[in-house]
Amino acid sequence: MKITDLLRPEAIKVGATATSRDDAIDQLVALQDAAGNITDKVAYKKAIMAREEEFSTAVGDGIAIPHAKTAAVKRPGLAAMTVPGGTDWNSLDGAPADLMFMIAAPEGENNAHLEILAQLSKLLMHQEFADALRAAKTPEEFMAAIDAAEATREEAEAKKAEPVAKAASSLPDILAITACPTGIAHTYMAAESLEKKAAEMGVTIKVETQGSVGAKNVLTAEEVAHAKGVIIAADKNVDRARFGGKQVLSTNVTAGISEPEKLIQTILDGEAPVQEGEVAAASAGAEKDSAWHVIYKHLMNGVSHMLPFVIGGGILTAIAFLVDQPGLGTSTYGSSIPAAAFFKTIGGEAFGLMLPILAGFIAMSIADRPGLAPGFVGGLFAKGGYSLAYLALLNADPDAASAACVSGGFIAALFAGFAAGYMTLGIERLCDRMPASLEGIKPMLIYPLLGTLAIGAVMFVLNPIFGAINTGLNNWLNGMGTTNIVLLGAVVGGMMSIDMGGPFNKAAYVFGTGALAAGTTSGQIIMASVMVGGMVPPLAIALSTTFFKNKWSKADRDAGIVNYIMGLSFITEGAIPFAAADPGHVLPSCIIGSAVAGAISAACGCTSPAPHGGAWVIAVIGNPVMYLVALVVGSVVGALILSFWKKPYAAGA
Repeated sequence: MKITDLLRPEAIKVGATATSRDDAIDQLVALQDAAGNITDKVAYKKAIMAREEEFSTAVGDGIAIPHAKTAAVKRPGLAAMTVPGGTDWNSLDGAPADLMFMIAAPEGENNAHLEILAQLSKLLMHQEFADALRAAKTPEEFMAAIDAAEATREEAEAKKAEPVAKAASSLPDILAITACPTGIAHTYMAAESLEKKAAEMGVTIKVETQGSVGAKNVLTAEEVAHAKGVIIAADKNVDRARFGGKQVLSTNVTAGISEPEKLIQTILDGEAPVQEGEVAAASAGAEKDSAWHVIYKHLMNGVSHMLPFVIGGGILTAIAFLVDQPGLGTSTYGSSIPAAAFFKTIGGEAFGLMLPILAGFIAMSIADRPGLAPGFVGGLFAKGGYSLAYLALLNADPDAASAACVSGGFIAALFAGFAAGYMTLGIERLCDRMPASLEGIKPMLIYPLLGTLAIGAVMFVLNPIFGAINTGLNNWLNGMGTTNIVLLGAVVGGMMSIDMGGPFNKAAYVFGTGALAAGTTSGQIIMASVMVGGMVPPLAIALSTTFFKNKWSKADRDAGIVNYIMGLSFITEGAIPFAAADPGHVLPSCIIGSAVAGAISAACGCTSPAPHGGAWVIAVIGNPVMYLVALVVGSVVGALILSFWKKPYAAGA
């Protein structure tokens, strides 16, 4: 697809006059309407003006790019106008705007046409291209100038490809991220401006663009470790955690367009503030993940997005039981009074979203945004347990049809997420051969339609298998005797310390929340063991650094104090720095302490209806005194083993 595929002669006006910015916008909206790109002129103009109120779309050098992404757009398109006399547009440099492109983008998922609009934005940063457009006498000359510029750019990119491949081992001096709320024009103009200026200054730069088409040219850990600093030119939130220990200069996207030299020079002079945190270690081979690590990253994307629903919903549900003292011991316990029902309803709805969210974001991690809808639907099927038997019975016997729906729980949701993601990728590959003219409808129509249909069909067939597995697991949990559940408590408690936030830790936590979701007492016992096991490592470290000072450096002792709070808050990751420095002593000690705590908690029948919160949700814990005993005993055991096993600290050793 080319830029001129989105621009028709009837949407171009050359040599126009405009008395004001609003007059120019009215003319451009009329051009969009004449080209058949919009369905509602009033709604489209309203969206255009809303974007102008956020920040002027006049980017300087006489160029303005008003744009909107709205349901009033029927198909992606451009309108263009030259105004030789110019008109005031409150531009960055104060110059009147005399070259205007208006972008119409339909609502929906990522669209291939946005890639084309990004290329247009980059081309407009080149003076010779803009001047050629201004000189055009007819719409046909205007379009010919665009085609010529695109051909020149493609030729230049092809010539650069081989040298770039050969120099892949060289790392950029400076990194940058550009982003704007709509991610249509300014994101790419800022990137082009920074790249141009860096080339003039003899500085190598790599720019990650976070636009509507997703993140492109993503910065690697190796590049971050090597770079002098990072420029973030963005009008939306950008995660800066990966830049710990590096200079990070944060500004708005328009500064990236108008002041690239100043931004680059600030980094080169070492005058930008340093981001808190540690520099991420990286090596040339660090980017090649193993198959297991790739799967783990997809899984963690789902789990990390699921946790807020689990935690928020779980704690609100726990509050409902705490409030409902009048219903204690009755079948309506948790909702027998309005206040309890209020918390339980909100908590239950939030908690009930965890399976669709888990599956949806696993699929999105695999297939980007096109995978989200199929993954979410797959998660809903996993939760609902729909099957072919349900379809067969639906009309004849609705009650029997409902009974045939057996939820597959976490196992089904995990499968649905991965299946939806990889099936969506397969659909994308199959659609690669479609005509370029259909690029725009792929993410809006083809991917969600075929992806959702495919995962729905698969789950209809496989849900009975997952339902049987889930039912068997729940029956096993409910039928456990005291000895067995104590053993299970020790296992899941110990797993929380094996890698402190890694795969084993997350597996134990997911198992605990899955057991909790079953709504059984056994499930709450397992959840309590998981949580107490996760609280032990930071507390064991804190106790050891406090009472066995000769085993630790001063820096370790100072850092150990924070672990009291992290341990009580169920943040196992607080022990990671200590485990990384001395895994041979720290990990076994913490694993034993966590296993002891998990076993004691289970043996005493401690229950937790809340999936998070640590000691701060003690009010809703069943048998809270023994739960605290389990926590203290496990932490002390871990601290004593570590402290007597570990050699005394020797400075410089």
